[in-house]
Amino acid sequence: MSANIGLMSQVSNHGDFILPFDLPKAGVRGRLVRLDASSTRALSAHVLPEDAARVVGEGLALAAILGSAIKLDGRLTLQTRSDGPLDLVTVDYYGATDEKPRGVRAFGRLDAARFAARTEKNFTTLTGQGAMAITIEPRVGGNNYQGIVQLSPSGIAASAEVYFGQSEQLLTTIRLAAAPLFVAGDKTPHWRAGGLMLQATPEAKDIANDWERLFILMKTAEDLELVDVELAPETLLWRLFHEDEVRVHPPEPIAFRCDCNSDRITSILKGYSVQEREGLADPDGIIRASCEFCGTVHQITPEALA
Repeated sequence: MSANIGLMSQVSNHGDFILPFDLPKAGVRGRLVRLDASSTRALSAHVLPEDAARVVGEGLALAAILGSAIKLDGRLTLQTRSDGPLDLVTVDYYGATDEKPRGVRAFGRLDAARFAARTEKNFTTLTGQGAMAITIEPRVGGNNYQGIVQLSPSGIAASAEVYFGQSEQLLTTIRLAAAPLFVAGDKTPHWRAGGLMLQATPEAKDIANDWERLFILMKTAEDLELVDVELAPETLLWRLFHEDEVRVHPPEPIAFRCDCNSDRITSILKGYSVQEREGLADPDGIIRASCEFCGTVHQITPEALA
């Protein structure tokens, strides 16, 4: 490993980071992400059953991998829409700006009655059939982009691999995990999420044999290794890829981030007619709009809409 391995000591507790790395001998690049406080905060606004929260947590890790991999200055939205009990999952990744850190937020919509009626517990009975969309919105200049793939019965990691195969035609493999941590005296779970991606570079040649070997090694990464904040990420990468002279780069810290604000909501409501706004306000005349991502209640007064 390169001299960069000492950089991770700057990241407290080995959580809330994205770690880029390369396997230069094989012509492969990768990303390791581990979320701790950011995923806990993202999943705290709307508490979901463990099966559903796990999918949303994996979505957080995947969005962080994808958004950081393209060095996005803007927003990447990962969204699944399907006909199962968990019929909507939306995850946003924000690139860092001068004022704000790179960050993630998430929301999952669940039909509790249909969820409880499941006879089998697996991804298919949770989400049903549907699609996964990845939307990229640059902050300054550039055009928006959206790619859509069928939601794989094997999960969102498999869906993302199909997306890369269709859109970029690059060999890509992804592992995702999410798990709750229960702390004594606290009934609310602390959610952690992690992910690992390997991707062949466009310049890679004669990679078939190396790729099969790396794919097998990648699948040996256990869920616990991906989410364990006590495990240094270099230790995991060295275990998996030490034969390939894995080289890590400086870590990229990540946090929970929600860009909702009252001014934006006010601007949208001003576009409504007085008749269209009827029934939106509470008896005191204030319109209260709750953000699905962070739980903040924005209070819009009649004076603000005048």
